Amino acid sequence: NYPNPFNPATIISYYIPTKSYVVLKVFDLLGREVATLVNRVVEPGHESIVFKADGLSTGIYYYCLHAGSFFETKKLMLLR
Repeated sequence: NYPNPFNPATIISYYIPTKSYVVLKVFDLLGREVATLVNRVVEPGHESIVFKADGLSTGIYYYCLHAGSFFETKKLMLLR
């Protein structure tokens, strides 16, 4: 994601090589889901999603991308 740390929004970009069902969610440090950004079939190619952290407090969050058999988790830092 860019920028990281961010305030109030960041852009999460990813590339899907084949048509896949994609789920992109954001979680807090306790593992509670705070946002679902993508939950649909995505065509091959690059995609960028804007995550707006309205109503969230300063801290570390994680986003998880699941596409087909691929799964990755990365860290976000929100500074207010």
